[in-house]
Amino acid sequence: MLDLNNSATPPLENEIAPMICTTLQSLRLASLGLLISLAIPVQAQEAAPATQAPVQQGQYLARAGDCTSCHTAQNGQPYAGGFRLDTPFGYLLAPNITPDKQTGIGNWSADDFYRALHDGVNKKGQYLFPAMPYTSYTKVTRADSDALFAYLMSLPPVSNAVEVNHLQFPFNLRLSMLGWNELYFDKGTYQPDPKQTAAWNRGAYLVEGLGHCSECHSPRNLLGGIEQKKAFTGADIDGWFALNLTSNLKTGLGSWSVDDIATYLKTGADKSKSTSLGPMSEVVHNSLSFMTDDDLQAMAEYLKALPASSAMSPDHQPDKTLAAGATTYVDNCSACHQAQGSGIPGVFPALAGNGVVLAADANDILKVVLFGIPVQDGYIAMPGFGDKLSDQQIADLANYLRSSWGNGAAVNATAAQVAALRKLPVE
Repeated sequence: MLDLNNSATPPLENEIAPMICTTLQSLRLASLGLLISLAIPVQAQEAAPATQAPVQQGQYLARAGDCTSCHTAQNGQPYAGGFRLDTPFGYLLAPNITPDKQTGIGNWSADDFYRALHDGVNKKGQYLFPAMPYTSYTKVTRADSDALFAYLMSLPPVSNAVEVNHLQFPFNLRLSMLGWNELYFDKGTYQPDPKQTAAWNRGAYLVEGLGHCSECHSPRNLLGGIEQKKAFTGADIDGWFALNLTSNLKTGLGSWSVDDIATYLKTGADKSKSTSLGPMSEVVHNSLSFMTDDDLQAMAEYLKALPASSAMSPDHQPDKTLAAGATTYVDNCSACHQAQGSGIPGVFPALAGNGVVLAADANDILKVVLFGIPVQDGYIAMPGFGDKLSDQQIADLANYLRSSWGNGAAVNATAAQVAALRKLPVE
C-alpha cells in the first residue's frame, strides 16, 4: 500500500514503476481491486461501523482493503512486507507497514500517512509510484485515513528490512512521476453528488476511493495510465481477466440485479451469474467477505449504475466449426451443467450468461477447464480436464461455451493459448 523511505531502504530503491502499477494492485484486489469498504465521507451516509473507536474502525478498513495480502509475505508476519511480485521490468517486494521505527512506518505521523494516500508522496516528500494506487486513495477522507493509520500503529512492530525496488533503470526513478502525475493524477477527496442517493454516493466513495476497483478492471496505456474512456471495461491481470463492470448486457453486469452483485461481492459467487476466480477469489476471501451488508449494497448500486460499455469486448464473430466443441461438451460437461448450459441451482453453476464464460478474454474459462475449481459457495468442486483433453479440444470447448445459449462472446480461444496456460503453476 505504501512506498516507504526509511533508513533500511535506499531512497531510490523503494518505489515502483508506473508502467507496472496494475499488476501489484490487481494481483491483490482489488481490486473486481477490487473492491474495498471505507468509512463514510462527510455528507454521504453514516460510517460502518460508526460507533467504533478509531483503531477498531481502522481494522475494518484494513480488512476491507485487503492490506494484509500485499503486505504479508508467504509464511511471513502480517503487514511486515516482503511479498514478491515478478514483472517484465524486474521484481518488487511489498514494504513493511508495521510500526517498526527502523524498517516500517513507526516514524511516520498521521499527516505523513495521509499525504501518501492523498498526495502520492512519502514522508520525505518524494513522489510515490502508483503501484500504491494513490490515484484512487486520494478520494479517501482524512478521518478514514487517520483511523487506518491508528490501526496500523496498534500492531506489534516487526523488524523486517525490505528492499522494495528490484526494477531496471529507468523504471526505478521517482522523477518520472512528475510528468506522469500531470497526465493521470487528479488529486482530491471524494465529493458527494447531491443529485444522487446517499447509497449511490456511498458506493461511489467505496468503489472509486480505497476500493480502487477501476485500477484492476480498466485497461492501461503504455505509460501505465488508465484509459479513462475504457474505465471498468475489463483488463488482463496476471494471466486472468478482470471482468467488465459496466452494464454491458453481454460481457458486463447488465443482466445482474443489485442483489446479484452484492451477493457476488460477499460470497464470490452468484448461483445464476458467475463464480470468482484467481485474484478475485482472494479479494472476496480476505476482504469483501468482512464488509457490512450496507456497504456491499451501496457498492452494488453504484456498479449497477455504470454506463454500459464494450470497449474491451470484441464483437462476436460466429464460428461455423464449433461441432467439435459441442461434442466435447456433451461427453464431458452436459451431465452436470445440463444440455442448455443451465446448470443445477446450488449444485452446478449455469454456463449460460456466466460472467467467466462471457469475459472478453478466454483465459479464465480455459483455466477452469484445465485445472478445475474447488468447492465454492456450496457448489460441488469441479475437476480439471487438462489430463484428459488436448489443447485443441479445450479451445474448441471454450469457444462452444462462449457462443452458445445466447452468450455471444468472441470465439477467440486457441490451442496455443491453452498450451501456454498449461505451463503455469496450479493456483
